[in-house]
Amino acid sequence: MTTAEPSFDLLPGADRSSVILHVPHSAREIPPEVRAGIVLDDRALERELDHIVDAHTAELAEAAAALATVTPWRFVNRLARLVVDPERFPDEREEMLAVGMGAVYTRTTHLEDLRPADADPRPLVERYFRPYAKAMTDAVAGRLAATGRAVIIDVHSYPTARLPYELHGEGPRPPVCLGTDSFHTSPDLLAAAREAFGPCGETGLDSPFSGTYVPLEFYGREPRVGALMIEIRRDTYMAEPGGPAGPGLTRLARALAALVDCVAP
Repeated sequence: MTTAEPSFDLLPGADRSSVILHVPHSAREIPPEVRAGIVLDDRALERELDHIVDAHTAELAEAAAALATVTPWRFVNRLARLVVDPERFPDEREEMLAVGMGAVYTRTTHLEDLRPADADPRPLVERYFRPYAKAMTDAVAGRLAATGRAVIIDVHSYPTARLPYELHGEGPRPPVCLGTDSFHTSPDLLAAAREAFGPCGETGLDSPFSGTYVPLEFYGREPRVGALMIEIRRDTYMAEPGGPAGPGLTRLARALAALVDCVAP
């Protein structure tokens, strides 16, 4: 991937589908010019990627899309979240700035230096963050125009053991954590997720991670945009950290497809 190419893909689904599977943290790729600003050596960087990447979530979304009766749309980040994290606020509203993990990270999962403390985040925000945000906004607008509604299902994973960067990691760590928003997560959407992921083990609510991703143009304003975050504990489907996927991925893909089918029309 060159810097001239988009850092994300919008993979079309059925015209009548309202669902967008959003996969922001599955990739490991870092462009050379961005790598140059990271202070870790190659071995340490690979280890950090093992910890921070939501490994195999792009494959999970792809498998679920193939299984769903009504094919959802997929919006997939093709660059590592160490380039930019598209789900952070790009300004002082972001609480993860407290641990050096705003839109552009300066600290690692273990609170070590990732970039110099005085690194200017603005070039990366302009080059990668803002085009991503606009494209996701356009994708949601497209579903609203085509179907009258949009449902963003954010596909994530999280480590079995709490990592030092986690601000709210002291609570339960269930096999499946459902992140919600008081405006965009309806009771029906939450109930559908609980039922769909029931075969995968206990489903928890907003612990250890909470909230959902909605483009700012719609956030808190457009009730036709629904959103739910799916956080899957990594030991349920892969070897940690950064290892291969196991048979649990198939079970999760079936569950995600069941959720898509419940809310897609």
